[in-house]
Amino acid sequence: MSDGRRGWLRLIWLAALLALVVAPTPALAREEPKPPVTVPALSDWTAESGRYVYGDATRIVADSRTERRVADTLAADLRAAGHGTVPVVRGTDRAGDIVIDVESSRTTLGTEGYELRADRRLSVTGATETGAFYGTRTVLQLLAQGDRIPAGRTVDVPRHKERGVGVCACYIHVSLPWLENLVREMAYHKLNQLLLELKVKSDAHPEANTWGYYTKDEIRRLVALGEKYHVEIIPEINSPGHMDPWIENRPDLQLTDSEGAKQPSRLDITRPEAFDYYAGLIDEYAQVFTSTSWHMGADEYMLGSDFAKYPQILRYAQERYGPEATPQDAFIDFVNRVHAHAEAKGKKLRIWNDGLTGANTVPVAAGTTVEHWLNVATKPSRLLAQGHPLMNAAYALYLVRGGFHSDTKALYDQSWDPRSFEGEKLASSDGITGAKISLWPDNGRGETEHEVAVALWPALRHIAQATWGDPRPDAGYAEFTARGTAVGHAPGRRDLTRVPVADGTYTFHADDGSFDAEVRRTADGYVTLRNADGCLEVRGGKLTLNVPLQPGVEVTGQTCDAGNTLQRWELVPAAGGYRLVNAITQMTVSLDDGRLVQYPPDRRPPAVWHLT
Repeated sequence: MSDGRRGWLRLIWLAALLALVVAPTPALAREEPKPPVTVPALSDWTAESGRYVYGDATRIVADSRTERRVADTLAADLRAAGHGTVPVVRGTDRAGDIVIDVESSRTTLGTEGYELRADRRLSVTGATETGAFYGTRTVLQLLAQGDRIPAGRTVDVPRHKERGVGVCACYIHVSLPWLENLVREMAYHKLNQLLLELKVKSDAHPEANTWGYYTKDEIRRLVALGEKYHVEIIPEINSPGHMDPWIENRPDLQLTDSEGAKQPSRLDITRPEAFDYYAGLIDEYAQVFTSTSWHMGADEYMLGSDFAKYPQILRYAQERYGPEATPQDAFIDFVNRVHAHAEAKGKKLRIWNDGLTGANTVPVAAGTTVEHWLNVATKPSRLLAQGHPLMNAAYALYLVRGGFHSDTKALYDQSWDPRSFEGEKLASSDGITGAKISLWPDNGRGETEHEVAVALWPALRHIAQATWGDPRPDAGYAEFTARGTAVGHAPGRRDLTRVPVADGTYTFHADDGSFDAEVRRTADGYVTLRNADGCLEVRGGKLTLNVPLQPGVEVTGQTCDAGNTLQRWELVPAAGGYRLVNAITQMTVSLDDGRLVQYPPDRRPPAVWHLT
């Protein structure tokens, strides 16, 4: 071969090699940057070049009063999260700033959506204050993972308008700090509705003030926190069933069976004074709750019984609606009267679904929201056809103390979303308001609040994802739970498991006496107190949901049992010492003629114990 031909071949070979080197690899060229990690996940992220850097010079720029409310909350949360003190200013923004805009013209964002832009500055825009607020929750989650955020843009709008948690603090008192932590966590994950079935200490009916209640000032404090964090707190007093917390000392309002036996858990729906009593409670709750909704429960009225045992209910129905009326019509009549009363007070009624058996001829009032938790004869599709707003509160989403816990992994793997009701999967989301998880205390001593919290966080993050966006943003559940690890917990959340004293033997001194006890921290962040007789435990008196809730019950040493939650205690700092609070009853311990006894903290001044 000639030298010239060899030269041409060499040139061709080099050109081909160069083409391979400089040509883009197709797979790499098509790979898109992943969206930043959040919970709920960002489904609409457009990556751009560059990054945003948070630093010492960062300011929050907000001009209007509405924007400054959002900015002030963000600044407080940044400080609580360890990001320093960030000034809130008006005027022109600069590199490194966070800019809050509320533009009512951005109607495509809806009432809760927002746009986030990250470049040299971080811009959050909402059509409403709530939308801008949710944008700041995303900002906090991103900064929880570092001070640098990749440049890009997202428009993030929820799929469902109701995204919630329900808590029955109806018999077993749930501590206020625990509920405050829950509100913060809900807001951090863009959940907007907290249903609380609870008892507010009544001025009008002091005979109903058995323990488990909250003071009006406590509720005002919690509602104010909810308003700040855009969590609507909806009150519930269950009726006409499960009324025993209210009418156990009012036999005149209790339903009486055909044998003359009173039913302390059932309100007599045929008596005008019973309705007036319940309506009065609604009015008293309106003094402290600002929600535009009222939940009356309306579930399990005949649980463990039957209308046939109460012939007066059928007579009432037939007198009111004619000879073809059924006992169920009397029940619906009560629901509709509550609906009318609530509506007159500017509130929309909500009920559980299981009382709607289909055995009625009287329809439920239009506009009543039905929360569906149990598979009964009247299916979700039928309720929607009747025009009722429908929320999914499925039993599959329950967490029961000492009982059933929602299988969050299975729900995630199934791509569960709010169309999946108990007994029926709907093809469309039309008419479905959203979904919530529910916490119940069926075995009040089955788990402590701290144990419930550990079980709650995965379920809370899952319901946040399933109601806001794509129910399965990651291929596997492990990847989804990694999101929760990455964003962590809400700023301002208190670590309630922190024990303020070291393990050891102490003398507990109070004004009226003292006792010695060995203090040992438990795995869930309480302490046990061991004396010569054993571990201190609340024992005796009437049990409610397996818990001794009577004031004045004695605290005595019993055989130590690591699984006995009534032997677990909180040491709550107070006045240079500590209040001693039982982990389950949530009553404080005082001395009474040398005996240790429990009382509600507002009924008898709690002892302040000094430890040496």
